[in-house]
Amino acid sequence: MRFFNRVTLQTPESVELEFTLAGIGSRAHGLIVDYLLWSGILLFFLVILAIFSLALTGVDSAQLWLGAIGILGFFTIYVGYFVFFETLWRGQTPGKRYAKIRVIRDDGRSIGLAQATLRALLRPLDDAMFIGAFLIILTKQEKRLGDWVAGTIVVQEERPATTTALKVSPAAQSLATTLLESSHLTLLQPDDFAVVREYLQRRAAMELNARAALGLQLAQQVKERLRLDDGVLPETTADLFLGAVYLAYQQQFQER
Repeated sequence: MRFFNRVTLQTPESVELEFTLAGIGSRAHGLIVDYLLWSGILLFFLVILAIFSLALTGVDSAQLWLGAIGILGFFTIYVGYFVFFETLWRGQTPGKRYAKIRVIRDDGRSIGLAQATLRALLRPLDDAMFIGAFLIILTKQEKRLGDWVAGTIVVQEERPATTTALKVSPAAQSLATTLLESSHLTLLQPDDFAVVREYLQRRAAMELNARAALGLQLAQQVKERLRLDDGVLPETTADLFLGAVYLAYQQQFQER
């Protein structure tokens, strides 16, 4: 019996990734934390607005303007909180980070500004009459209305699994040490790591030309993610580099 729903997604590189859906409990936990922080920000805004209201007492039309600013500010804070954090933290807000969950796109990639904005704009509808909660409970992919429109799902943040069948060369182990010392591995997210791991696990069964093309594509994407210049490690093959990234990411995670 499975207590957590899992979903299999296919990346643009034709690599299948399996994630555990966050579920209503984890999402509610994260949302409570977010709403507490959001309420604190809103309260600070209202205090500032009240101070200006008292200072402008007696000024014609001042209260009307302050009322309009209050409505606009409320909407901006309500939507902007989620858009800002989900874009900056690639699918996480403070609440989601605390609950160890993340929003990703339907193809397994990290969300961007467009997806975060759509989810935030539709959140009032999801909150109304608990429509979002019912949709999460009743639908197979546990999506609220904002997820359906934005093309996203919410998954658990999983620890990178150690795979005993995965063989990495000694040269990759040496290179992994170099990457730990000189690169920004924190920029690599769990979904990026999962793509690298799946490629390394399945490369032996791939046709040679397809394997070479996919390996080069993944290596280039990972270098861009880690902000490594094209001239870095010029004599390193794609498989060697990806193997080193795999080891370095695991080692860094274990040291946290």
